[in-house]
Amino acid sequence: MSGQQGAPLERQFGDVRVPMLVAMAGLPGSGKSTIAEILAGRIGATVISVDPIEAAILHAGIDSDQPTGLAAYLVAETMAEQVLLSGHSVVVDAVNAVEPARLQWRDLAERCDVKLRIVETVCSDPALHEDRLAKRTGIVAAYAVEQSVDEYDEWRGVCGSLPRVTLDTAAPLGGNVDAAVGFVED
Repeated sequence: MSGQQGAPLERQFGDVRVPMLVAMAGLPGSGKSTIAEILAGRIGATVISVDPIEAAILHAGIDSDQPTGLAAYLVAETMAEQVLLSGHSVVVDAVNAVEPARLQWRDLAERCDVKLRIVETVCSDPALHEDRLAKRTGIVAAYAVEQSVDEYDEWRGVCGSLPRVTLDTAAPLGGNVDAAVGFVED
């Protein structure tokens, strides 16, 4: 046991980080998934992405006129809750275009008694944004339900007071990731 006295706390007592919930937000192709994956790796979190859940629901034959988006958000919420209750952090990768979706994560953080941070992505370069959308592949691209700028609500009222940072992903990725990590760890 004497060999562990000088060891870092993580090695003496396991992972002592306090779990948190990070909710990504932004239009499709704005860089959410890229930042979510790297951010999660840097903070030791699990990524739960709404797009593949909704794509799987549609792929299973559920009609697209059904509330598949709502179903996907509810599945993601249930999965995130289980991960948070097990003591691990979660990064939810979702558009979160409207107030009810945004407040869903606030309510989950309150239920699980964890810190909530929102990382919003925008892409100020329209050509880059279109290029990203055109390069999407796999099941998510095949069954994508894309939102437009018109369907993305402003951050006002209760949502406007949620702890949020907005990153322009036309800027270099490394700087955006560092800003996201600094924000969520603050």
